[in-house]
Amino acid sequence: MEQSPAITQALSAVGPRLKRVRTARGVTLAALSEATGISKSTLSRLETGHRRPSLELLLPIAQAHQVPLDELVGAPEVGDPRVRLKPHAVNGNTVLPLTRQPGPLQSYKMVIPAGRSTPDLCTHEGYEWLYVLSGRLRLVLADHDLVLGPGEVAEFETRLPHWFGSTGDGPVEVLSIFGRQGERMHIRARPTSRTPATGE
Repeated sequence: MEQSPAITQALSAVGPRLKRVRTARGVTLAALSEATGISKSTLSRLETGHRRPSLELLLPIAQAHQVPLDELVGAPEVGDPRVRLKPHAVNGNTVLPLTRQPGPLQSYKMVIPAGRSTPDLCTHEGYEWLYVLSGRLRLVLADHDLVLGPGEVAEFETRLPHWFGSTGDGPVEVLSIFGRQGERMHIRARPTSRTPATGE
């Protein structure tokens, strides 16, 4: 089986690393041979790259030097775990995409300014799920005009005329999950009056 270039490069770097660790500790090949039971010639060939490193050889060397095995083989560092979101301005709102791959459901965090408070209804295919993080969200859905507060949820078919924005009292932070036709969340708001909608 042919090795990848990355593996070949990693293996070729083991020898020089072994020598650096040994010389930094002032250990001779003879002393290391005595501590590990590995012959001087084998140790020398490992350091010069003429002997392929193996676990059976590296483990005793790591124990003799009292270093982790990754220090000898140069294990890759763990990447930065932080996710850097890039906000976008969409129709006056600040939108941060939370879904990092294409799929039927896409999630967003939206910050709706206080000035976006005049209804402008639209229709399109799909379903939308909204969760209010902070502020007061006004949702106009067909014949219903609702106000949702923090922690309240609504889901609706977007083929119905709809609009959501601020009540005008201040900005609103919302989590939004949008699904194409046929993709629904399991929480559904069934507005029957002008009272705030809540999930079942």
